[in-house]
Amino acid sequence: MNRRSFIAAVSTGLISSPLVSRAQRPAGVRRIGWLFDDAAGAEDEISKAYPDHLRTFGWIEGKNLIVERRYTGGRTDRLKALSEELVGLKVELIVAEGTLAGLAVKSTTSTLPIVVARSADPVLTGLVASLASPGTNVTGTSTMAPDLYRKRVQLLRDLLPAARRIGLLLTVNPIHRLERNAYEQAHREHGMQPIFIEVSQPEQVEPAVDELARQGAQALRVGPDPFLFANFQSILKASRRHSLPLIVEERSLLEAGGLMSYGPDDADLNRQVASIIDKILGGTKPADIPVRQPTKFELLINLKTARAFGITVPPALLQRADGLIQ
Repeated sequence: MNRRSFIAAVSTGLISSPLVSRAQRPAGVRRIGWLFDDAAGAEDEISKAYPDHLRTFGWIEGKNLIVERRYTGGRTDRLKALSEELVGLKVELIVAEGTLAGLAVKSTTSTLPIVVARSADPVLTGLVASLASPGTNVTGTSTMAPDLYRKRVQLLRDLLPAARRIGLLLTVNPIHRLERNAYEQAHREHGMQPIFIEVSQPEQVEPAVDELARQGAQALRVGPDPFLFANFQSILKASRRHSLPLIVEERSLLEAGGLMSYGPDDADLNRQVASIIDKILGGTKPADIPVRQPTKFELLINLKTARAFGITVPPALLQRADGLIQ
């Protein structure tokens, strides 16, 4: 799944000169771990792009870098065991994709460097003490930015001005519960009423969408959750049955049938993760590397889906879009 600027990164001091970084490296092949809350072979474009970004810093898998990858297969309950497995392999650092993976690795080791890629709110969830000074063995990137919830809701309002009741699927993911208040406030500020339903098993997904439709939902928001990604086809099937357009946060879900997505630019976050890995392998401690927030965002619209739902995208929104799927 499509779970989801060089100049901006340079200006913040995130991307140091590869030549300087290489000069600090010990010789030999380095070994890192990478934990995915997904199935092997199901990596999205985000994951597949990492080797290219690492290569810009001189790290080439199979030459001077070994990457031990572990996948949950969509079973979040396996995160802890896989974290312990990676720690046992004596890797030099572990990259954890997402907040839950980061929390699992953090609970496993307090000394091994951890890079959490695309966390939600790393301070609110307890991953780090602060964005500027992580203060622990954990750093990484976050998908959060000031007013992001309000921006997403405003774009939804611009696209579907008549929509007032918006369905949101939640999971047992504790991050969703932490974010619920922010989304609820943002929707109400724009005159919308959010309708929340929690799901935890695949067989609950379609009935949950049916219930949201019964309660009068006029659109459905799908957040960045591994469970929802794994069951997106069921969500899509049920949403089409009730003519509920899907607002998503990942390009892969947009391409699979979502209507609109707005989120951090994946390439920008990939570069930041690669840069942090390079810094740590060069000897910098995670506590000294600020958690990076996104600096670039993409607004994408699926015109094919819009036509299927009979939705006319306002010209002003089309002009603002960074990409259109025909």
